[in-house]
Amino acid sequence: MNMYLHELKSMRRSTLIWTCAMIALAALYFSVYRGIVSDAAGFKRLLGGYPEPVRAALGISIDNITSLLGFYSMIFSFVTLCGAIQAMNLGASVLSKEVRERTADFLLVKPVSRAAIVNAKLLAALTMIAATDLVYYLAVSLMASIVKTADYSGQVFFLINLTLFFIQLIFLAIGVAVSVFFAKLKSVLPLSLGVVFGLYMIGAIIAVGKDNTAARFISPFKYFDMTYIIKHAGYEPSYLITGAAIVAAAIAISYFIYVKKDVHAVS
Repeated sequence: MNMYLHELKSMRRSTLIWTCAMIALAALYFSVYRGIVSDAAGFKRLLGGYPEPVRAALGISIDNITSLLGFYSMIFSFVTLCGAIQAMNLGASVLSKEVRERTADFLLVKPVSRAAIVNAKLLAALTMIAATDLVYYLAVSLMASIVKTADYSGQVFFLINLTLFFIQLIFLAIGVAVSVFFAKLKSVLPLSLGVVFGLYMIGAIIAVGKDNTAARFISPFKYFDMTYIIKHAGYEPSYLITGAAIVAAAIAISYFIYVKKDVHAVS
Protein backbone atom coordinates (compact mmCIF):
# COMPACT_ATOMS: atom_id res chain seq x y z
CA MET A 1 0.00 0.00 0.00
CA ASN A 2 2.83 2.41 0.82
CA MET A 3 4.43 1.73 -2.55
CA TYR A 4 1.11 2.30 -4.32
CA LEU A 5 0.56 5.63 -2.54
CA HIS A 6 4.14 6.69 -3.25
CA GLU A 7 3.64 6.01 -6.96
CA LEU A 8 0.39 7.96 -6.98
CA LYS A 9 2.16 10.92 -5.40
CA SER A 10 4.98 10.80 -7.94
CA MET A 11 2.53 10.68 -10.87
CA ARG A 12 0.06 13.33 -9.76
CA ARG A 13 1.79 16.35 -11.31
CA SER A 14 2.15 14.87 -14.78
CA THR A 15 -1.40 13.49 -14.60
CA LEU A 16 -2.77 16.92 -13.76
CA ILE A 17 -0.88 18.50 -16.66
CA TRP A 18 -2.10 15.90 -19.18
CA THR A 19 -5.69 16.13 -17.91
CA CYS A 20 -5.73 19.92 -18.19
CA ALA A 21 -4.15 19.77 -21.66
CA MET A 22 -6.77 17.34 -22.96
CA ILE A 23 -9.65 19.36 -21.49
CA ALA A 24 -8.20 22.57 -22.95
CA LEU A 25 -7.91 20.94 -26.37
CA ALA A 26 -11.54 19.81 -26.29
CA ALA A 27 -12.66 23.25 -25.05
CA LEU A 28 -10.82 24.95 -27.92
CA TYR A 29 -12.69 22.91 -30.51
CA PHE A 30 -16.06 23.06 -28.74
CA SER A 31 -15.78 26.86 -28.65
CA VAL A 32 -16.20 27.00 -32.45
CA TYR A 33 -18.94 24.38 -32.71
CA ARG A 34 -21.94 26.72 -32.73
CA GLY A 35 -20.28 28.90 -35.36
CA ILE A 36 -19.81 25.82 -37.53
CA VAL A 37 -23.44 24.78 -37.12
CA SER A 38 -24.66 28.26 -38.01
CA ASP A 39 -22.82 28.01 -41.35
CA ALA A 40 -23.12 24.27 -41.85
CA ALA A 41 -23.38 24.43 -45.63
CA GLY A 42 -20.25 26.57 -45.96
CA PHE A 43 -18.29 24.34 -43.57
CA LYS A 44 -19.29 21.23 -45.50
CA ARG A 45 -18.20 22.87 -48.76
CA LEU A 46 -14.86 23.71 -47.14
CA LEU A 47 -14.29 20.15 -46.00
CA GLY A 48 -15.54 18.85 -49.33
CA GLY A 49 -12.66 20.66 -50.97
CA TYR A 50 -10.19 18.46 -49.08
CA PRO A 51 -8.99 15.38 -50.97
CA GLU A 52 -10.78 12.23 -49.88
CA PRO A 53 -7.56 10.60 -48.55
CA VAL A 54 -7.00 13.63 -46.30
CA ARG A 55 -10.55 13.43 -44.95
CA ALA A 56 -10.16 9.71 -44.32
CA ALA A 57 -6.84 10.20 -42.51
CA LEU A 58 -8.39 12.86 -40.24
CA GLY A 59 -11.54 10.82 -39.63
CA ILE A 60 -13.82 13.44 -41.18
CA SER A 61 -17.32 12.33 -42.19
CA ILE A 62 -19.01 15.19 -44.03
CA ASP A 63 -22.48 13.68 -43.56
CA ASN A 64 -22.20 13.81 -39.74
CA ILE A 65 -19.75 16.65 -39.23
CA THR A 66 -22.29 19.26 -38.08
CA SER A 67 -23.97 16.98 -35.52
CA LEU A 68 -22.41 17.20 -32.09
CA LEU A 69 -21.38 13.54 -32.10
CA GLY A 70 -19.97 13.75 -35.61
CA PHE A 71 -18.01 16.91 -34.82
CA TYR A 72 -16.75 15.47 -31.53
CA SER A 73 -15.66 12.22 -33.16
CA MET A 74 -13.44 14.27 -35.49
CA ILE A 75 -11.68 16.23 -32.74
CA PHE A 76 -11.53 13.20 -30.47
CA SER A 77 -8.70 11.68 -32.51
CA PHE A 78 -6.40 14.45 -31.28
CA VAL A 79 -7.48 13.84 -27.69
CA THR A 80 -6.71 10.13 -28.00
CA LEU A 81 -3.29 11.02 -29.37
CA CYS A 82 -2.57 13.02 -26.20
CA GLY A 83 -3.98 10.24 -24.03
CA ALA A 84 -1.86 7.62 -25.78
CA ILE A 85 1.32 9.65 -25.17
CA GLN A 86 0.41 10.03 -21.50
CA ALA A 87 -0.21 6.29 -21.13
CA MET A 88 2.92 5.31 -23.04
CA ASN A 89 4.98 7.64 -20.85
CA LEU A 90 3.53 6.09 -17.71
CA GLY A 91 4.07 2.57 -18.98
CA ALA A 92 7.64 3.14 -20.13
CA SER A 93 8.67 4.92 -16.92
CA VAL A 94 6.82 3.03 -14.21
CA LEU A 95 9.35 0.18 -13.99
CA SER A 96 12.42 1.82 -15.53
CA LYS A 97 12.52 4.95 -13.37
CA GLU A 98 14.14 3.12 -10.44
CA VAL A 99 17.25 2.56 -12.54
CA ARG A 100 17.11 6.09 -13.93
CA GLU A 101 16.74 7.65 -10.49
CA ARG A 102 19.29 5.28 -8.90
CA THR A 103 16.82 3.83 -6.40
CA ALA A 104 16.67 0.27 -7.77
CA ASP A 105 18.91 -1.18 -5.05
CA PHE A 106 16.89 0.54 -2.32
CA LEU A 107 13.60 -0.79 -3.70
CA LEU A 108 14.63 -4.35 -4.47
CA VAL A 109 16.11 -5.06 -1.02
CA LYS A 110 12.72 -4.42 0.56
CA PRO A 111 10.85 -7.53 1.82
CA VAL A 112 8.44 -7.55 -1.11
CA SER A 113 8.45 -9.69 -4.20
CA ARG A 114 9.11 -8.25 -7.63
CA ALA A 115 5.62 -9.28 -8.65
CA ALA A 116 4.25 -7.15 -5.79
CA ILE A 117 6.33 -4.22 -7.04
CA VAL A 118 4.88 -4.57 -10.52
CA ASN A 119 1.38 -4.89 -9.05
CA ALA A 120 1.69 -1.65 -7.08
CA LYS A 121 3.21 0.32 -9.95
CA LEU A 122 0.73 -0.88 -12.55
CA LEU A 123 -2.22 -0.26 -10.23
CA ALA A 124 -1.00 3.29 -9.61
CA ALA A 125 -0.61 3.95 -13.34
CA LEU A 126 -4.06 2.49 -14.01
CA THR A 127 -5.56 4.65 -11.25
CA MET A 128 -4.08 7.80 -12.75
CA ILE A 129 -5.32 6.95 -16.23
CA ALA A 130 -8.81 6.23 -14.88
CA ALA A 131 -8.77 9.52 -12.93
CA THR A 132 -7.68 11.41 -16.04
CA ASP A 133 -10.44 9.91 -18.14
CA LEU A 134 -13.12 10.45 -15.49
CA VAL A 135 -12.28 14.13 -15.03
CA TYR A 136 -12.02 14.59 -18.79
CA TYR A 137 -15.37 12.91 -19.39
CA LEU A 138 -17.14 15.06 -16.80
CA ALA A 139 -15.60 18.20 -18.30
CA VAL A 140 -16.49 17.42 -21.92
CA SER A 141 -19.99 16.31 -20.91
CA LEU A 142 -20.52 19.75 -19.41
CA MET A 143 -19.10 21.42 -22.53
CA ALA A 144 -21.30 19.35 -24.81
CA SER A 145 -24.42 20.24 -22.84
CA ILE A 146 -23.55 23.93 -23.13
CA VAL A 147 -22.78 24.10 -26.86
CA LYS A 148 -25.28 21.55 -28.19
CA THR A 149 -27.83 22.79 -30.70
CA ALA A 150 -29.88 19.59 -30.71
CA ASP A 151 -30.30 16.50 -28.58
CA TYR A 152 -27.71 13.76 -28.91
CA SER A 153 -27.28 10.23 -27.59
CA GLY A 154 -25.60 10.28 -24.19
CA GLN A 155 -24.88 6.56 -24.55
CA VAL A 156 -22.97 7.02 -27.80
CA PHE A 157 -21.15 10.03 -26.35
CA PHE A 158 -20.06 7.85 -23.42
CA LEU A 159 -18.96 5.01 -25.72
CA ILE A 160 -16.85 7.41 -27.78
CA ASN A 161 -15.12 8.71 -24.66
CA LEU A 162 -14.66 5.20 -23.27
CA THR A 163 -12.43 4.38 -26.24
CA LEU A 164 -9.88 6.79 -24.77
CA PHE A 165 -9.50 4.49 -21.77
CA PHE A 166 -9.17 1.40 -23.96
CA ILE A 167 -6.50 3.00 -26.15
CA GLN A 168 -4.61 4.20 -23.08
CA LEU A 169 -4.69 0.68 -21.63
CA ILE A 170 -3.13 -0.67 -24.81
CA PHE A 171 -0.33 1.91 -24.83
CA LEU A 172 0.25 1.58 -21.10
CA ALA A 173 0.78 -2.16 -21.57
CA ILE A 174 3.00 -1.63 -24.63
CA GLY A 175 5.07 0.92 -22.72
CA VAL A 176 5.62 -1.41 -19.78
CA ALA A 177 6.54 -4.32 -22.06
CA VAL A 178 8.98 -2.26 -24.11
CA SER A 179 10.67 -0.76 -21.05
CA VAL A 180 11.57 -4.11 -19.46
CA PHE A 181 13.76 -4.95 -22.45
CA PHE A 182 16.05 -2.00 -21.73
CA ALA A 183 18.71 -2.39 -19.05
CA LYS A 184 19.13 1.39 -18.78
CA LEU A 185 16.41 3.57 -20.26
CA LYS A 186 17.70 7.11 -19.73
CA SER A 187 14.68 8.94 -21.16
CA VAL A 188 11.19 7.66 -21.90
CA LEU A 189 9.96 10.62 -23.93
CA PRO A 190 11.72 9.79 -27.23
CA LEU A 191 10.55 6.20 -26.94
CA SER A 192 6.97 7.20 -26.15
CA LEU A 193 6.73 9.79 -28.91
CA GLY A 194 8.33 7.46 -31.44
CA VAL A 195 5.95 4.56 -30.77
CA VAL A 196 2.78 6.64 -30.43
CA PHE A 197 3.35 8.93 -33.42
CA GLY A 198 4.56 5.99 -35.49
CA LEU A 199 1.37 4.01 -34.87
CA TYR A 200 -0.75 7.13 -35.30
CA MET A 201 0.75 7.84 -38.73
CA ILE A 202 0.38 4.19 -39.71
CA GLY A 203 -3.28 4.43 -38.71
CA ALA A 204 -3.72 7.56 -40.82
CA ILE A 205 -2.18 5.80 -43.83
CA ILE A 206 -4.38 2.75 -43.27
CA ALA A 207 -7.49 4.93 -43.19
CA VAL A 208 -6.77 6.07 -46.73
CA GLY A 209 -7.10 2.52 -48.11
CA LYS A 210 -10.38 1.29 -49.49
CA ASP A 211 -10.42 -2.21 -47.99
CA ASN A 212 -8.61 -1.68 -44.68
CA THR A 213 -10.41 -4.17 -42.45
CA ALA A 214 -7.33 -6.36 -41.95
CA ALA A 215 -4.81 -3.51 -42.00
CA ARG A 216 -6.58 -1.79 -39.09
CA PHE A 217 -5.26 -4.46 -36.74
CA ILE A 218 -1.79 -2.89 -37.09
CA SER A 219 -2.66 0.38 -35.33
CA PRO A 220 -4.61 0.58 -32.04
CA PHE A 221 -5.83 4.03 -33.09
CA LYS A 222 -7.99 2.33 -35.72
CA TYR A 223 -9.55 -0.28 -33.43
CA PHE A 224 -12.47 2.04 -32.69
CA ASP A 225 -14.20 3.44 -35.75
CA MET A 226 -16.24 6.47 -34.68
CA THR A 227 -18.64 6.19 -37.61
CA TYR A 228 -19.40 2.61 -36.61
CA ILE A 229 -19.87 3.58 -32.94
CA ILE A 230 -22.28 6.40 -33.83
CA LYS A 231 -24.28 4.16 -36.15
CA HIS A 232 -24.40 0.99 -34.05
CA ALA A 233 -23.91 2.31 -30.48
CA GLY A 234 -21.27 -0.36 -29.90
CA TYR A 235 -17.79 -1.59 -30.77
CA GLU A 236 -16.51 -4.01 -33.38
CA PRO A 237 -15.86 -7.23 -31.41
CA SER A 238 -12.82 -8.40 -33.39
CA TYR A 239 -10.84 -5.22 -32.68
CA LEU A 240 -11.97 -5.11 -29.06
CA ILE A 241 -10.74 -8.69 -28.55
CA THR A 242 -7.46 -7.87 -30.29
CA GLY A 243 -6.89 -4.89 -27.99
CA ALA A 244 -7.58 -7.03 -24.92
CA ALA A 245 -5.16 -9.70 -26.20
CA ILE A 246 -2.41 -7.10 -26.70
CA VAL A 247 -2.87 -5.80 -23.16
CA ALA A 248 -2.87 -9.30 -21.65
CA ALA A 249 0.18 -10.44 -23.64
CA ALA A 250 2.18 -7.26 -22.96
CA ILE A 251 1.49 -7.35 -19.21
CA ALA A 252 2.31 -11.06 -19.00
CA ILE A 253 5.63 -10.50 -20.81
CA SER A 254 6.41 -7.58 -18.50
CA TYR A 255 5.87 -9.68 -15.36
CA PHE A 256 7.87 -12.60 -16.73
CA ILE A 257 10.90 -10.53 -17.76
CA TYR A 258 10.95 -8.14 -14.79
CA VAL A 259 10.78 -10.93 -12.23
CA LYS A 260 13.76 -12.70 -13.78
CA LYS A 261 15.96 -9.89 -15.13
CA ASP A 262 18.99 -8.44 -13.36
CA VAL A 263 18.25 -4.87 -12.29
CA HIS A 264 21.23 -2.67 -11.44
CA ALA A 265 21.28 0.84 -10.12
CA VAL A 266 23.10 3.35 -12.28
CA SER A 267 26.59 3.90 -10.86
